[in-house]
Amino acid sequence: METVSQSVSRVMSWLVFGLILAGLGGAVAVQWWSDARIQADPADVAQVAAGQVVYAQYCAACHGDQLQGQPDWKKRLPNDRMPAPPHDESGHTWHHPDQVLFGIIRTGLAPPYAPDGYQSDMPAFGEHLSDAEIMAVLAYIKSHWPAKTQAWQANKTQQYRDR
Repeated sequence: METVSQSVSRVMSWLVFGLILAGLGGAVAVQWWSDARIQADPADVAQVAAGQVVYAQYCAACHGDQLQGQPDWKKRLPNDRMPAPPHDESGHTWHHPDQVLFGIIRTGLAPPYAPDGYQSDMPAFGEHLSDAEIMAVLAYIKSHWPAKTQAWQANKTQQYRDR
């Protein structure tokens, strides 16, 4: 026969288990919702204009006011870090889906966007910028790419969503 203490312990174990499952389910739902709503539209004039303001304040100092990046951006700096890459079509930003670019801006170059221990000067902006501001910056950046590059990157973003 089970004692009251054992019964309470069993109930508490199930409650903790249920809370863990609910938390994991919530995390999956948030990730799904985030992926589903991520939209950086270079044709949205208002979003691009908002992104230009945010870019000028938070990004241009490193990535350039014309999205040109730092000089010799493919060569390591004396501190062994990489210079800020350009965000125009000469860089590699357009090689990544929106979800990855969003994550890098939000969390910096940290896992899963970079290997453990990777050293970068790219800060995390998640505490300074809202999701809408991050999307606006991406819309602004994308608005500077040629139509063919925009289409390729949009396809990459859709493939990432569909995986």
